[in-house]
Amino acid sequence: MTNRNACIIAGGMSRWGVRAASLIDMFQEAAKDCLDQIPNLKPSAIDGLIASSSYSGRCSFQVNLAPVIAERCGLKPTSVCARVDVLCAGGSASIMLAKALVESGNAEIVMVAGGEKLYTPQKWEVFYSELASIDHDWDAPHGLGLPPPYFAMVAKEHMRYYGTTKEHLSRVAVANYNFGQDNPKGQMQKAITLEEAMNAPSIVPPLTLYDCCPITDGAAACIIANEEKAKELTDKPLVYLRGCAQVSQHSVSANYPGRHLAEWPHLKCAAEKAFQKAKLTPEEIDVAQVHDCFTISQIIEVEELGFCKKGEGGVFVGSGQTELNGKIPLNTDGGLLSIGHPFGATGIRQGTEIMKQLQGIARHQVKNAHFGLTHNLSGLNAEQTVIIYGREPVQ
Repeated sequence: MTNRNACIIAGGMSRWGVRAASLIDMFQEAAKDCLDQIPNLKPSAIDGLIASSSYSGRCSFQVNLAPVIAERCGLKPTSVCARVDVLCAGGSASIMLAKALVESGNAEIVMVAGGEKLYTPQKWEVFYSELASIDHDWDAPHGLGLPPPYFAMVAKEHMRYYGTTKEHLSRVAVANYNFGQDNPKGQMQKAITLEEAMNAPSIVPPLTLYDCCPITDGAAACIIANEEKAKELTDKPLVYLRGCAQVSQHSVSANYPGRHLAEWPHLKCAAEKAFQKAKLTPEEIDVAQVHDCFTISQIIEVEELGFCKKGEGGVFVGSGQTELNGKIPLNTDGGLLSIGHPFGATGIRQGTEIMKQLQGIARHQVKNAHFGLTHNLSGLNAEQTVIIYGREPVQ
């Protein structure tokens, strides 16, 4: 009987940043980078494709995206060929769906690919388009779909209730930029000092330039396969998808589930469900990639994921606990702040970094990493998605 535990066996990405390349060009780059890692796998042997993208129709005028990507990448899917659109959570949601297909026996080998082409000739269009990511009848007319103003409100709430400071925010940026400075595929590729982060130009107070992830063109791809196929295709250590959850308790801001914007009960719920399925606790996670779209989000995420107590996220990151030798290294490839954030690709890039960490081949390697976690939020903080990876399956 086939062992259907789902494994991630390869992952790659295009160069991320401001690209002249088309969306499809970048998908091809990412797929090639991914497939080059497993020369024993022919594209025609991949029986499924799940493509993640939210703005292909608006920015690239390409709907029905999945068949186009399949043909351009030499794939001939026979189990699934579909597109997923949940904005920033799209990559992780696609990995979750690939896991379900593989473990149910409906597919054997699935490529998960995600990407966005966000830059257009007139930059104002990028921001205008982001209003399409939330309820267009209720919140969008008030401008709440623009992330910097929303997360500035979140930061102010966290400062009000828990005493978080601007320096705490800046230390997140410094740590993540330092991780990303030598990432050859990343957008920023530079280190910053605490002084630079503290004195950067204001975006929406208290957020300044380095508190915000950049707008990014790019794509990423990974391969999810059942354990039996994985052993045939690669001699690298297998990395298993142990547990995952996606929680959405609201869309319109008036129905926000927390007592205030700095409390994220939907993330706490997603984390608890994922840990339960993975049969692990937060204390057992060795490395994580969290959704640092803004520095304040990383501070709240370490709290709601259970890495520190609620309200202590600022002090936790400020004391170096998320750096390489800290309690829980985060965003070891640079995160959204440094690498960038082409929405549908981010969760795939995160999963690839965790795969490398657990295989012992990451650029900034965490010693003896055995279990890893990825997290994405999406929309107006509407979806929360957590995936837990490990070097062995759940028993």
